[in-house]
Amino acid sequence: MTGLAFLILFAAVILGYVLNRKAALQIKSQGARMHSLTGFHGLYSALLVAVPGFVVILGWLILQPVIVDRSVMAGLPDGVLDGLDKGAASLVLAEIKSIARGQVFGTPEDWKLAAAETLAARNAAASLALVVLIAVMSLAIIFFARSRVSADFRARHGVEKIVMGLMIFCSTVAIFTTVGIVLSLLFESIKFFRMVPLNEFLFGLRWEPQIAIRADQVAGQGAFGVVPVILGSVVIMMIALVVAVPIGLFSAIYLNEFASPRARNIIKPTLEVLAGVPTIVYGFFAILVVAPFLRGAGASMGLEISPNTALAAGICMAIMLIPFISSFADDALSAVPRALSDGSLALGATRGETMQKILFPAAVPGIVGGILLAVSRAIGETMIVVMAAGIIASLTLNPLDSVTTVTVQIVTLLIGDTEFDNPKTLAAFALGSLLFLITLCINILALRIVRKYREQYD
Repeated sequence: MTGLAFLILFAAVILGYVLNRKAALQIKSQGARMHSLTGFHGLYSALLVAVPGFVVILGWLILQPVIVDRSVMAGLPDGVLDGLDKGAASLVLAEIKSIARGQVFGTPEDWKLAAAETLAARNAAASLALVVLIAVMSLAIIFFARSRVSADFRARHGVEKIVMGLMIFCSTVAIFTTVGIVLSLLFESIKFFRMVPLNEFLFGLRWEPQIAIRADQVAGQGAFGVVPVILGSVVIMMIALVVAVPIGLFSAIYLNEFASPRARNIIKPTLEVLAGVPTIVYGFFAILVVAPFLRGAGASMGLEISPNTALAAGICMAIMLIPFISSFADDALSAVPRALSDGSLALGATRGETMQKILFPAAVPGIVGGILLAVSRAIGETMIVVMAAGIIASLTLNPLDSVTTVTVQIVTLLIGDTEFDNPKTLAAFALGSLLFLITLCINILALRIVRKYREQYD
């Protein structure tokens, strides 16, 4: 039924557009001077039908399960839910839903069968009501929009108001989403710092969050010093940048100034393909190709290398970052006014001298902004690190050892049966808050540099 409701809404949108545009064309054919183009009259009706219809369908789909489920649970026979906690009651509702879908296991009680029939009937009635409501509401709005068509009607202004309202709504959703993320991290982090001192978290040199959650568990007291985790993130990030930045910059310089059009049309799409590769593929490449190669090379030189190393993770992360840095640097070089390079070449400078002394210095702010955004992405990477570098926090700068990062520890702490009332799980929110602050500072710095660059060369 939901698909039918969307189909009716789509048909109503098309019908409203056609009717209003046709009416506007008739008025225009009579010699009247229209305030707005005929297309705006049709678009006004289409938007007027589509926006409230979509909102009603979305709200209905959100509220229908909640209302129907509560009504079914409220109508169960007396005593069947006595003594059951919220989790057990949820299991009963899940079983009723399963029976309503035709998935019957064993011999359920009669009251469950009756509840399943009631659930199916009420869902069907609610879906039918949604279809009827969309049809009636769409027709009413179509007739209203049709009645507004006239030579003096400012349909373009109406369309602009609707579009502006949609933009404001989307912006508001984005803002409240960001605020919600920040507040959720903040509240849980405050709970963590009530149990673990802030100075221990920021300056502690041991990260061992495995503490006993239940009385029957055997575990240590736990240590929540974040320094080894931050150090592991920095080591992997530096390895990635040392490899990715030179390759990305030189490839951008070659493609922008020295490559022939044919070579550019081949190399640039190839680099962009790397940007679309899922990070888990890079993780598989690290553990199947890079790590064995490093172990073999180390054995030939008499070096002992761990199965999981920061070097393997950093190299694969660098491969992931190369197209990002190259694309950003290429855009920055292309944004430099061509008159600068033409003037340099006219004075007798070579292409290499022009790139070294004119184009690259002028594009440095944009290139630095791209590198900082790449740093932010490297800090937030998880899959490559967890597959190639490991999950053990080590206080080391040796790239041949196993290390871990902030994102890997967040994933590790929140896997399995978790209760958000102990330092072990709440530590993930503290790490998330720290990571949020770090990436926020990097992004702000990058945006300021890019803004300064654009103001100077636009």
